[in-house]
Amino acid sequence: MKEHQQIEWKEVWRDEYLKWISGFANSKGGKLVIGKNDKGVIVGLPNAAKLLEEIPNKVRDILGIMVAVNLRKLAGKEYLEIVVDPYPNPVSYRGEYHFRSGSTKQELKGAALDKFLLRKYGKHWDGVPFPNVKVNQLDRKALSHFRANASESGRLSPAILRESIPGLIRKLHLMDGAYLKRAAVLLFHEDPEICVTGAFVKVGYFRTNADLLYHDEIHGDLFSQVEKTLDLVMTKYLRASITYKRVQRVETYPVPSDAMREALLNAVIHKDYASAVPIPISPTPSFARA
Repeated sequence: MKEHQQIEWKEVWRDEYLKWISGFANSKGGKLVIGKNDKGVIVGLPNAAKLLEEIPNKVRDILGIMVAVNLRKLAGKEYLEIVVDPYPNPVSYRGEYHFRSGSTKQELKGAALDKFLLRKYGKHWDGVPFPNVKVNQLDRKALSHFRANASESGRLSPAILRESIPGLIRKLHLMDGAYLKRAAVLLFHEDPEICVTGAFVKVGYFRTNADLLYHDEIHGDLFSQVEKTLDLVMTKYLRASITYKRVQRVETYPVPSDAMREALLNAVIHKDYASAVPIPISPTPSFARA
């Protein structure tokens, strides 16, 4: 058997291996074997009996969890198996959060740590409350546009669409107690970047991978970003072929507008807004205007 996501071998015990136990607890659980080298050979532990008592106490006192520590023997050599269950709550090692990924242990930081903690607490990034924006600061034009589109699609009942702005926001589940969620700011605020860095679209035309000829940035609520980006890409960045049907000129784009709209919607909907990076769009030279 080789080391993998749920198996790690160590020749001797060091207290820093509590980080590995934290990593197992924060992922899918696993087994830390003490007394086996990197080749999978049992080398034995002369102090196995002592560690059998010390390790569970250190895990409890430093990590705040319980693990099973089992004494094993093979060919007269004793070793330990530390069995770690996955924990529903985040487990920290002296304020650090570690995670088992593949056969490696990684310390979580920045956006990765935020996402991990939110998932452990049953929340999503866009569902976190944002107290600095009030309902009356949302863009009425964006809300009116939403009501019109929702009415046309028939996906929301007329009764919901007739609600006041606070009532509509609550019916859309965009409130957390008295506060707007991040999603509400992204969807209906004229400048969502006050809440989310990088919440915009950046379109650029490159002659080569390193030769940028021109670019544009599209800001505003997410609905406006999709509409403005679609119009900009179709009119400025894509090159249409021209044919004639009798006296009528026909323009055919390399990417139909409906397909482009779908691609933009997918990019906006599935973007990781915690990354603080704008959505990049770069039409290939064969599609773009010369």
